[in-house]
Amino acid sequence: MNTEFQNSLTNNYNEILDKILAPVLNCTCANICITCSKGIYMGKSNKSKLTKLEIIKVATNLFLEVGYSKTSPQMIAKELEISTGNLTYHYPTKEHLLAVLVEMLCEFQMKLIDYETNQELDSIMSLCIELMTVASACEHNEVAQDFFISTFQSQMCLKHLRQSHVERAKRIFSEQCKDWTDEQFIAAEILVQGIDYATIMAVDTTVSLDMRISGALKQILSIYNIPEDSIKENIEKVLKLDCRKTSKRVLREFVSYVETTIDDAFEEMQN
Repeated sequence: MNTEFQNSLTNNYNEILDKILAPVLNCTCANICITCSKGIYMGKSNKSKLTKLEIIKVATNLFLEVGYSKTSPQMIAKELEISTGNLTYHYPTKEHLLAVLVEMLCEFQMKLIDYETNQELDSIMSLCIELMTVASACEHNEVAQDFFISTFQSQMCLKHLRQSHVERAKRIFSEQCKDWTDEQFIAAEILVQGIDYATIMAVDTTVSLDMRISGALKQILSIYNIPEDSIKENIEKVLKLDCRKTSKRVLREFVSYVETTIDDAFEEMQN
């Protein structure tokens, strides 16, 4: 992982742990959701919290190494040496565990954009690079494609993704969409998610990666009122990058981020 980016993440790990993993470990809802609508977190034994964290660690490792679709609850339980019943007691389906990983992805993406913006890279350009990275990763990495497609096919994960990206769009496009209501940003993000999904689903077609990236960016930036000349400039800059090299680097950074976040959560529990 880029040392400066890693340091910027390290400074925010406590915030990330509080936002993502603390609710997961403390949630007492019947569905063991990761965004408890009740907002009430009742204390559980450290053993129960530790079991949840161990499940998250093993599941996310398998999702990122073997693939989400190829990972079964039985595989997770076997790796942990617990019964499948014990696993489903904490997480009824593996979709609940995928949602935890998606929450980490959303935080990672936002931190990466913040870091790149601090490095004097335009936030709109940073967002364009993110789309390119995801599209390229899905083009060249079967596990990455499976993860992103599974995310878009899960209503639970899609909800988290949409909430995060709506807030991000409000920040990035505040100047271009200053008169927009919350409902307009939500509607825009629904369209953007459809474009994103179509971009990564088209991997096996004859449409080139550059054409898919270019077409997706043109549509998305138009939705957010970016001027045509600026759209063209951003697309040209993105297509000059080494897509495969950039996507491989960002994927490594995300995997490292997930590992560090979970390891820090273990350490927090021991203190």
